[in-house]
Amino acid sequence: MSRLEAKKPPLFISEPLTRDAVSQSLSLLSGILKSSYGPAGRLKQLHNGVGGCVCTTSQSSALLGHLSTSQPVLRVLTASVRNHVSRFSDCGLFTAILCCGLVENFRSLSVAPFTVIKINKHLLSLCMDHLKSEACACRVSVDFSSIETLVCLVRSILTSKPACMLNKTEVDHLTTLILKAFIFTVPCHVETNAVLGKCVIVPVKGRRVVDSTVLPGLLIEMPEFQLGKPLAVKRTGSNTIKTALFSVSMAGDGFNPEEGTIAVRHGVSLEMSELNQLLDVGKQLVKDEVGLVVCQKVMHPSLKQYLKENGVVAVDRAGLSLMEPLGRMTGNEPPIASIHSLSPGCYGSLKDLCVEGFASKPFLRLIAEDTVICSLVLCNRSETAWDELKRVCETAEHVLQLTMKEPLALLGGGCTETHLASYIRHKSSSLPASTFKDLGCSQTQYQLVADGFCRSLESVARSLSHDDGEILTDMVYGHCWFVPSGSPCVSKWSDLVSKCSCGVNGNAEDLSWRFLQGQSGSPVVQGCPKEPSVKATDLLTLDCFAAKCSGLQVALETANLILDLSYIIEDQN
Repeated sequence: MSRLEAKKPPLFISEPLTRDAVSQSLSLLSGILKSSYGPAGRLKQLHNGVGGCVCTTSQSSALLGHLSTSQPVLRVLTASVRNHVSRFSDCGLFTAILCCGLVENFRSLSVAPFTVIKINKHLLSLCMDHLKSEACACRVSVDFSSIETLVCLVRSILTSKPACMLNKTEVDHLTTLILKAFIFTVPCHVETNAVLGKCVIVPVKGRRVVDSTVLPGLLIEMPEFQLGKPLAVKRTGSNTIKTALFSVSMAGDGFNPEEGTIAVRHGVSLEMSELNQLLDVGKQLVKDEVGLVVCQKVMHPSLKQYLKENGVVAVDRAGLSLMEPLGRMTGNEPPIASIHSLSPGCYGSLKDLCVEGFASKPFLRLIAEDTVICSLVLCNRSETAWDELKRVCETAEHVLQLTMKEPLALLGGGCTETHLASYIRHKSSSLPASTFKDLGCSQTQYQLVADGFCRSLESVARSLSHDDGEILTDMVYGHCWFVPSGSPCVSKWSDLVSKCSCGVNGNAEDLSWRFLQGQSGSPVVQGCPKEPSVKATDLLTLDCFAAKCSGLQVALETANLILDLSYIIEDQN
């Protein structure tokens, strides 16, 4: 009999934020994320300790998905950021860097965590009210009747991920394709509850990015088809193609031993019985004038051959990811879940089928009469760059969907962060005494927390610079300005900087620049930051409004949660 080990008591860790191990882990994570941030971010190679796939990326979804940590505090932080990214796709690094900065700045303050949390909530409400007000100077309205702002938004997303390895021509080409694909997914006839369609990304690796294209309809790779050979397909009397979409296996393996036993009479073959049943289904499909049969799982070769001989195109192994767009295109919603009964109303229809060739590969193209489904044939030179580009394109599509729901954007390049910091410094210096009384804090405590909050925002903006160049902010608009590394000493900063980081402001007027160092005691902007005249130009950098607002909220609420931790209880068994 094996010796039983006595159960160990749980480990209680009090005041976890005061521990050196937590501080070092938080600083390390913050450094990894900051060095990955922005168009000039440094790439990270991630792989497990026993080999396997290597991921080269600077995206938060990939970084946080591959990084593992044993620190409970960091698990809370990464889980919050990953949840934000799963809902908004964008601003993951912004959220994570800001949260790390808030925790690092607040844990060293001589202010009680409970008081810090209350002041934080008030600062967050000031930020959100400002961002959602018409007077907000870093907010840009998105006009869907014009393409300029949308181009800036998509281009900003594409250029923020250097692992895609795109040049300007490729960025322009992909921007056009992504916008075109998005327009295809918008219904032509708007109803009360209009639902956007879907863009399906078709992988073509080892080809030039400029070979990418977008087509209305759905592409399914079909290696057995021959390019250049006309596709013979059965049509109905109205010249449409009737379709049948099956979510159940059609391989003749319907019997599952785990469900029990089946008694079969001597001389009867169970396999032949199931095959005959499948062929009966095939005869019914031919009789009902079906021209296309798509099966999510495997289809029996004999059934495929029978359908082909009768002018029916058969596609199997379509996979779960294609079932939803297939159902929307054809009207087969929900797909057929049983082969035992086929009702007349279970079929859908298509306008046309044809064979298209991309990178010497044959694809079956499904074309509907009025579709909100399209296919983006996405090319890139290497598998690593393609994987990163796929994630970026999916992010861009999601951001456009969010922007359609809330047609706003925020100035990018760190300008929204420095503007918000300037606004909070101005606002916090002019609050009435009743505010401090309601919050249960002194004005000094409020100013300490507000300054830590502003320095955390400015730290995000500073993370965009990776070449040791100087970083400035102006005292008029509160925007962020990057001085190129190695620039000569000059008496006027306007000789070195021509545009702010987002591209809205020029250096034509005296903007009274100061260094953005993020240290305590930064000078307060005199008066509220002014509103610049925002025009969508080729150089404008924009961020998704919904994603950034959510990121700001998630970062601050997660920091509050971490600051409120008094104990960590770990099971030792």
